Amino acid sequence: MVTQSGAMKVMALCILAAALMRGAAGDLTPPERSYKILMLLTSSSKSHKNVFMPFAEALADRGHKVVMLSGFQQSSENQNILEINHGVSAFSEATASMFSLRNDGVGSLSLFENYLPTLARELYKVPKVKQLYGKRKDFDLIVVDSLFNELVYPFLHEVPFITVAACGVDPRQSAILGNVLNPSYVPNLVETTPFPMSVWQRLKNTAMTIYFAFYWRNWKIVPQIQKEISAQFPDLPPLLEIERNQSLTLLNTHFTITNAVPLLPSQVEVGAMHCRPAKPLPEDLESWIIGAGDAGAVYFSLGSVAAGESMPPKYRQAFLEAFRRLPQRILWKYEGEMEGVPDNVRLSKWLPQQDILAHNNVKVFMSHGGQLSLTESIFHATPLLVLPIFGNQLRNAKFMEISGSGRILGWEELTADRIVDALIDLINNPKYKESVSSTSSVLRDQLTTPQERAVYWTEYVIRHRGAPQLRCQAAQLSWVEFLLLDVVGLLLLTLLVLLLLLRRLLRAVSAAVFRGHVKEKSE
Repeated sequence: MVTQSGAMKVMALCILAAALMRGAAGDLTPPERSYKILMLLTSSSKSHKNVFMPFAEALADRGHKVVMLSGFQQSSENQNILEINHGVSAFSEATASMFSLRNDGVGSLSLFENYLPTLARELYKVPKVKQLYGKRKDFDLIVVDSLFNELVYPFLHEVPFITVAACGVDPRQSAILGNVLNPSYVPNLVETTPFPMSVWQRLKNTAMTIYFAFYWRNWKIVPQIQKEISAQFPDLPPLLEIERNQSLTLLNTHFTITNAVPLLPSQVEVGAMHCRPAKPLPEDLESWIIGAGDAGAVYFSLGSVAAGESMPPKYRQAFLEAFRRLPQRILWKYEGEMEGVPDNVRLSKWLPQQDILAHNNVKVFMSHGGQLSLTESIFHATPLLVLPIFGNQLRNAKFMEISGSGRILGWEELTADRIVDALIDLINNPKYKESVSSTSSVLRDQLTTPQERAVYWTEYVIRHRGAPQLRCQAAQLSWVEFLLLDVVGLLLLTLLVLLLLLRRLLRAVSAAVFRGHVKEKSE
């Protein structure tokens, strides 16, 4: 049974969450008119769409007409949102080997080397995509997922557009806007280390930051996409040139759940935009979680990209053995069938994640460490046991460990004993719950809601015809100009000339003195 104080605590949290996540319109002035907005996330995962949908619905609630092109079926019931599934290739088809790509050296990004160029070649052959492309200038604004979507840049030529960074601050994407983040303290895309970094850690972080940008933009990915796009749009400017014209980026992060970094006016944090107060659980699920008693329950999900059935059998068996030893009940989001499941484990293909994390009897969230799961765990104050698989998940996992809100388990070290030890520590040691609750309190303490900020700045860009005043002039500079290499070179040349002149002067003085000395001696 839930105690009266526990019920009051849950109610207080719900009220606080409702205050933070109130209607997207909030105190914003009504828009001057209904805008037409096109959202493009053609090659994004389902988790990225989960970032876009609250944003789209907030805009739709303001009366704007939103068209969303993706590889997924319609999920919104809002009459102002039209979802178009291009039908070329579901993102899930490219994820069967996520576990085998964990050690590819580039955060599993090699997965996209073939997938994205193929999609770029096929996408514009789809009639409904061709029709949408022909009407792109009818929209007041285009919104693009900043990751994996260079293939839709033809839509953006000569049209105002903004981006959404679903994975939060990315040094590569930040540099495009003219904000080159310092690798002496800003982590790269996939890894972070405790501050301050040692000289070797700073060297590694700098090298990885440069390498990831070079790998994606100049070597493996974008050049192949560019080749396919140029074949279809020969008169189009280079994709990376179009990319520099973005007016704004909405960052799916918040300074409380990552490193605090300097941001431009064109970089707006909207982390936790998708978070919401908990809804009541289905009766059977509520009864099952409450039935765990004082031991509580553990929620286990690896997100929407790494399917449970693709997990190597040795890992699956390690989890089953570990769960069999625990007094807690385990709620496991698993897409397939499984044999030998203990009585204290409940499998389900889909679960209401935020409602579960907000439940007072859920003690730990076992997660892959995706950006959305990280944010939801903090928002609902649930400690994390992170098993990172790819991308920025290792960086997120290390942040949780460094902040004291969770622990990491690497797949290479995964055994039933280590799983049990980690869960018992997270459940019995109050420091994890205290730390994540403290971070949750700071995350919720915001002057305006993330939805309000996203809506305001989107409408701002439209009102001001692309808002060129937001753009940093550094984005138009070459690396030589930005790093002042030409200035340094000129200064070094000047110094060299001065040294040569000084050397010649000293020789002349020395020669004059020597001749005078010889003359005096001869006399």
